[in-house]
Amino acid sequence: MPEISNELITRAAKGDVDAFEEIYKATSRFVYNVALRTTNNRDNASEVTQDVFLKVYNSLRNFAFRSSFKTWVYRIAVNTAINHCKARSRHERGRIEYDPAVHDTEVSGSARSGLDEAESERRMAHLLGLLDPDQRACIVLREIEGLDYRSIADTLGININTVRSRLKRARERLMKAPGKEWRP
Repeated sequence: MPEISNELITRAAKGDVDAFEEIYKATSRFVYNVALRTTNNRDNASEVTQDVFLKVYNSLRNFAFRSSFKTWVYRIAVNTAINHCKARSRHERGRIEYDPAVHDTEVSGSARSGLDEAESERRMAHLLGLLDPDQRACIVLREIEGLDYRSIADTLGININTVRSRLKRARERLMKAPGKEWRP
């Protein structure tokens, strides 16, 4: 995600629609990818992305520049995606299903490597689907996004010990998964 200037944020916070549109264009793909990794479903990711930008728009004047804008948006995106998953789970009483459309990959170069990559993505999606939304968010932030424990805690608004606990439980659950494909 490109760096967003403080001046652009301030303009958008004051109601400048063009400034907010620039922020949207610069961050929408980033937000969608966070939502997709957390929800594991394209339709849900699109819905979460819309919700995130409504929240960003309505909360922009409260952004205090204490953290980077990216961290602030990331936190809103992850929390919105987690809440979406929890609400969906309550209604469906089931695990998040694998959505093959999320993980379709174009076969480029050798067909074998494309198939291996698609299989790897399918396995990752299946394993992430075994976790509850809180654990999934921590695993995605740590193992896929590469954030350290402090950054994960700041992003999710939780204690660093909670991050450690969720990661430990998530890894334990993943290690018990059939085939034990998980390798942190």
